Amino acid sequence: MDKALLDTDILSEIFKARNEAIAAQAAVYKAGFGQFTTSAITVMEMVKGFQKMRRADAIQKLLEGLKSSEVLAFDRACAEVAGRIHGDLERMGQPIGRADAMIAAIALVHDLTLVTGNTRHYRRIQALGYPLKLETWR
Repeated sequence: MDKALLDTDILSEIFKARNEAIAAQAAVYKAGFGQFTTSAITVMEMVKGFQKMRRADAIQKLLEGLKSSEVLAFDRACAEVAGRIHGDLERMGQPIGRADAMIAAIALVHDLTLVTGNTRHYRRIQALGYPLKLETWR
C-alpha cells in the first residue's frame, strides 16, 4: 500500500464511520502509516459544508480529529499544476470542480495515491496524461 492523500468524500466517510469497507481500509492504512494525510482543500470543503448547516459542533469535532493527521498545504507548485489541469480540462470541454483540480495537484506534487470515490472526475486528469494514481476504498 502506497502513502495516500484522502479526498473529501473518503475523509468524510471515515469521520461518519458508517461504511464498513471504508472503515476497514482506513484501519489498515492507519496501522501502516500511523496517520491519515489529507489536504487543506479537503479541510476547507468539509468546514464549508458544516458551516452551511450551522454545525459548529461538527467543525470542532473535525478539527479535533485532524490533529493527528497530516494536512498538506496548497502551495505555489500545487497552484501551477492545478492551473494546468484546470486549463487543460476546460480547453477540452471537460471541466471539473476547481477543488478537485487542486486536490489532484497536491497528490501529484507529493507523489501520493489519491483515495477517492469520485474516480469519474479524476480519470479525466489521467486521460490528459497526468500521472495521477487513484484508489477507491468503497
